[in-house]
Amino acid sequence: MLRIAVVGSGPSGVYTAQSLLDQRAAWPVPLAVDVLDRLPCPYGLVRYGVAPDHEKIKSLQNNLRQVLERPDVRFLGNVPVGEGGISARELRGLYHAVIYCVGAARDRRLGIPGEDLAGSCSATDFVSWYSAHPDAIGQGFPLGGRGAVVIGAGNVAVDVARVLARGVEELRATDIPQGPLDALAASAVTDVHMVARRGPSQAKCTTKELRELGTLPGADVVVRAEELAADPGYADPAGLSATARRNVAALRGWAEAPAGTAARRIHLRFFLRPVEILDDGRGAVRGVRFERTAPDASGGVTGTGELMDIDAGLVLRSVGYRGVPLPGLPFDPVGGTVPHAGGRVLRDGAASLGEYVAGWIKRGPTGVIGTNRPCAKETAGSVLADVPELARRQVAAEDPLSGLAAAGLTPVAWRGWLGIEAAETALGRTLSRGTVKIPDWAGLLTAARGA
Repeated sequence: MLRIAVVGSGPSGVYTAQSLLDQRAAWPVPLAVDVLDRLPCPYGLVRYGVAPDHEKIKSLQNNLRQVLERPDVRFLGNVPVGEGGISARELRGLYHAVIYCVGAARDRRLGIPGEDLAGSCSATDFVSWYSAHPDAIGQGFPLGGRGAVVIGAGNVAVDVARVLARGVEELRATDIPQGPLDALAASAVTDVHMVARRGPSQAKCTTKELRELGTLPGADVVVRAEELAADPGYADPAGLSATARRNVAALRGWAEAPAGTAARRIHLRFFLRPVEILDDGRGAVRGVRFERTAPDASGGVTGTGELMDIDAGLVLRSVGYRGVPLPGLPFDPVGGTVPHAGGRVLRDGAASLGEYVAGWIKRGPTGVIGTNRPCAKETAGSVLADVPELARRQVAAEDPLSGLAAAGLTPVAWRGWLGIEAAETALGRTLSRGTVKIPDWAGLLTAARGA
């Protein structure tokens, strides 16, 4: 029996497990796959990164579930690898091969004065809060002011802007935890400013996400025609990608529409670079100072020296993700990835037998969910090619569970996850809602162990 551990149960991890098993006929020995996760719940960013009002995308969990319920796959949650858990070296001794699919957990910073003021936060933390990530329990965000600024123009920026502007009754029908729902119900925010340092044709969001902003009841989208006109691609979209052309068309429609009268507004701003987050004199955010930018000949932007302020009590940065070092594995601090060749981990330039990577920790935070499929397939192919050597590796125990127990870990198996699902359904009934996520470690583990 060749035993393989996949560390991470998000799309990249589950697709990697699936790709390994889809090539079953090519394996000269029987294969068993354990999918490990630090959290007691599976699905990674599909559970903890997709906005609660995006039910269609969240339904991808059903596809991932089919893989995790296969008899030759075992889900083991509550298994941290690295600090506070089992080391990479110990894990390598329990399995013939270990594939790390741990994503990119850290957000990028702006590097400007005032970034650490109260009310200046990462969009990642905001998403974790409204998605009930157990590490976010107790976290709150200042929603008492009229203005909020979201810095960035990708899908995450669109998500958080939409959640801030969406009516609470619409969110009540989702699985958002009760604490964030109550906080958003009491929010005084009326103006959400989503700000990009480059032009509309360079926005990273998809057109579907962008257009969704215009469907929110009780919210208007405000676009300034002069900011669109500053983009060379606005007047001549022929050279743009299909997505950029559709985005520009959507923005043009909003810019040309009559002014709305809704209670909330989403302002889509372009060619503004944040230079300082402003202090209210008490250590909290009162706004953001931006410098107007202009397109340059190389496709980037340059500063014009013109400054402007936007008032806000909350600032959320959404300017990208970075991988973080995993103790015991090599790491490239420039790219935020683990050095590899075809998914094989490289130590001092040489492939390390039995260690592999897939997903964002392999290629960086690029692509959409489906991009993980070919990435996983490549890594699975490398594992398959290494089988003759992997089969000769000695592992410490016939079943890795004994080694995890020796490391002081108590894994949550699939039955435990089903207990969490049942508890979340029951919680929703007590709140006269549908399924409502359990937001804290204690609640999740109690539900899992009760199963």
